[in-house]
Amino acid sequence: MNIYLCIIIGALLLEFMLFNLSHHLDLKNISTSLPNEFKGYYSASEYTRSQEYLVENTRFSYLTSAVDVLIILMVILFGLFNNVDLWIRGFGFSPMVSGLLFFGVLFLIQDMISTPFSLYRTFIIEENYGFNKTTPKTYLLDKLKSYFLLIILGGLILSLILFFFNRFGDLAWLYAWIFLSAFLVLIQPLFTLFIAPMFNTFTPLEDGELKDKINTFATKVNFPISRIDVMDGSRRSSKSNAYFSGLGKNKRIALFDTLIENHSEDELLSIIAHEVGHYKKKHNIKGIIMGVIQTGIMFFLLSLFLNNEILFSAFKMENLSVYASLLFFSILYSPIELIMSFVGNAISRKHEFEADSFAKTSIGTGKHLIEGLKKLTVTNLGNLTPHKLTVWLSYSHPPVLSRIKALYNSEK
Repeated sequence: MNIYLCIIIGALLLEFMLFNLSHHLDLKNISTSLPNEFKGYYSASEYTRSQEYLVENTRFSYLTSAVDVLIILMVILFGLFNNVDLWIRGFGFSPMVSGLLFFGVLFLIQDMISTPFSLYRTFIIEENYGFNKTTPKTYLLDKLKSYFLLIILGGLILSLILFFFNRFGDLAWLYAWIFLSAFLVLIQPLFTLFIAPMFNTFTPLEDGELKDKINTFATKVNFPISRIDVMDGSRRSSKSNAYFSGLGKNKRIALFDTLIENHSEDELLSIIAHEVGHYKKKHNIKGIIMGVIQTGIMFFLLSLFLNNEILFSAFKMENLSVYASLLFFSILYSPIELIMSFVGNAISRKHEFEADSFAKTSIGTGKHLIEGLKKLTVTNLGNLTPHKLTVWLSYSHPPVLSRIKALYNSEK
């Protein structure tokens, strides 16, 4: 039997079972006893509702993950990638155009399959729990904008990668790595200036005590801010968040309008201090460096598997091509990518603790951040008792009780 086919099927099934086991353990880990830290924040009915939200989302994930793995196994075992490839080749386009069409057709098929599940999650589950504020019109416009970005940015990136691997032989991986690394750096200002405003309206924070506090704090910790904006997050969801984006002096702090509605000024300042902590601890730069290293490893390994006949045989392909090599290698590479995600999540959780510590030290107390974290968790019906396996597999942030405990301990 084809060795690559065995690896791919084994990896797909292992990942499916591993994540579903973690979801099962999450449900088993549900406690009817409200943790002391949240007494006075979660009422008995709200806590029960948060657990019902977890159960419904988990059961829905069982369905979506089962459909996903079943479809990819059918596509591989029945050689459906080959059918798409033969159809596209029939038009007689160049390898680059054929590659763009190949990925475009596969994306459209995937999107047609996933959209009903997305609609159900948004308009049924999120609606039932009072989170959804997205209208069908907004959902459709978001889709169209996403398609536009995919065609422009995705098409450009894919075109250049195909060009490099079709033109430069053994050094193609190096050119592709350099190009994508540059894109990882440029995506921050692109997101701030062009992408984010396509989906949300950003209004400058009104003059007042909150704005004065933020500017005073930013000056104190030497954090350059070009704009402080309020984002219309309530347009899509009642959930809350905040973030900063941009590089150099062109930094934007974005506060969800729902965040401002539900939190005091001291809590908001502590949440912002946490985000500033990521910048001061250079977490964004470390993330870019990690992304560049991972991209280099991926492209180098890809160069070793380019037009590999045994790999193409695993997918029942009749013709070799650079564009199909990209897809098949990405599937073969998924076990390595999964392991890297575990490491990346562990580093991210460490960074969150560091940002919390910075917020506590720079503000002078952690009590406001603790209050903010509690309110955020209650507002978003967060899971207070995730199983350790789930945290290890998929949590980029530490569980909220772990963050609160660390802040309490640092107060002593």
